[in-house]
Amino acid sequence: MKELETWVGDFQVPPSVWLAGFFNPQSFLTAIMQSTARKCELPLDQMCLQCDVTKKNKEDFTSPPREGAYVHGLFLEGASWDTDNSILIDSRLKELHPLMPVIFIKAITVDKAESRNLYECPMYKTRERGPHYVWTFSLKTKEKPAKWILAGVALLLQV
Repeated sequence: MKELETWVGDFQVPPSVWLAGFFNPQSFLTAIMQSTARKCELPLDQMCLQCDVTKKNKEDFTSPPREGAYVHGLFLEGASWDTDNSILIDSRLKELHPLMPVIFIKAITVDKAESRNLYECPMYKTRERGPHYVWTFSLKTKEKPAKWILAGVALLLQV
């Protein structure tokens, strides 16, 4: 039992976390909010996750962020991601499920959450919707959110 406590105590978050590798990815995302809420002594119900899509791949990261986490391995369905402008764009030809760059996820208070020019993108474990829902991330866009809703745009953990 002593060895297990030492191992858990020495555990460090990897530079970038493969979110699809978790049986229950919601628990990892909730843990990000919980750790920030405890650190800042805030109620958990006043926290939300902020999603910033980076311009890098998982190999470009050598250490985890001080707060939050870098996650990789997410796919986009119904749209593409413009890495140069960091916005959601129409699907490119012959790209059914483009791989997203690494996403930086951190917890912020609800009152600091940005709401302009964002699409509230649902994330699912698989292409099957409904019971496989995981979370909702805000992705930057120049278009109205209705366009992406009608296109069925979603993030997927596996295709």
